[in-house]
Amino acid sequence: MDSRVTGSRSNTQGPSYSSPDHVRRSLLSVSNTLQSIKNRFKKKTSMNRSLDVLPLNVKHSTGPSNCHETHPRKRAVLCGVTYQNNKYRLKGTINDVKKMRDLLIDHFGYSKECIRVLTEEEDPAFIPTKKNIQDSLKWLVEGSEPGDRLVFYFSGHGLRQPDFNNDERDGFDETICPVDFMQEGMILDNDINSTIVRPLKKNVTLHAIVDACHSGTILDLECIYNARTKNWEDNSPPSKAKKCTDGGIAIGLSACGDDQMAADTSAFTGDEMAGAMTYALIQTVQRNSKLTYGSLLEIIHETLEQVNNGKCFGSRFLHKVFHRSIIQDPLLSSSEEFEVYQKEFVL
Repeated sequence: MDSRVTGSRSNTQGPSYSSPDHVRRSLLSVSNTLQSIKNRFKKKTSMNRSLDVLPLNVKHSTGPSNCHETHPRKRAVLCGVTYQNNKYRLKGTINDVKKMRDLLIDHFGYSKECIRVLTEEEDPAFIPTKKNIQDSLKWLVEGSEPGDRLVFYFSGHGLRQPDFNNDERDGFDETICPVDFMQEGMILDNDINSTIVRPLKKNVTLHAIVDACHSGTILDLECIYNARTKNWEDNSPPSKAKKCTDGGIAIGLSACGDDQMAADTSAFTGDEMAGAMTYALIQTVQRNSKLTYGSLLEIIHETLEQVNNGKCFGSRFLHKVFHRSIIQDPLLSSSEEFEVYQKEFVL
């Protein structure tokens, strides 16, 4: 079974990225932060991740009416799955969810009451089972109106399986794994698309941030950004199945390509496990008042590459253990093309 393993990936050839001055300055800031934790770094990198935080104890919203009474509304579903008591357990996904929740509240102005958190530390109604995740995705888009901004975040295992509907260009469906996926099955990209992409009305914006293996096209969006050529590529289904929105826009930020593995490591934090892409994204956003999507992608990629090239403390240890590159290529997808170096990243 594929899992989110530090240093594992299927494709070791990454794209070339340009580095404008403002990207270099941001990257230097991240590098300084990494160096400052050198003395307290713990060589704690494995297939598992440590559960180092207390339950989030969030007051959950039960419906759109519980959020802002005025528009535009901001609503989010944050899902972190640890798969407790299993050999494929992850130990830091709750850390990822906690930091993402704080980012939405402190940086983007989301209300606590408009953020639904699903972890195994929550009440039974908010444990990340297949049914609860599906119900929460429906809640996320239910009653959305022009101006609303929606966020779906997932930290956990991702897998892929053969596509039998001829709607995947690579021949595989990508999936996310709820806590009960061994009993109830995975959630396919087709189902995610039909639940939170196709219903999006005009002037409603959805961001999906997925820190999992094989997550590149997890929303089945029709446009994929090629960071090497700096052009959008067609990802529409060969079967001509409808994958578009109802006038809104959906944007995906994935930890890696469909054929890659996403890294889990303590190399960045020094004292707790975290999804590499989640950590890099949050640090980048916090250090920059204004970011374009293009700059965000470049900084995330180069931050991850510091580990790959031995510029981050602990990276030699990672290479010694796993004998391979741990770099992953974050992927941007969208329901429509836009100017990635002009459009500001706002959740």
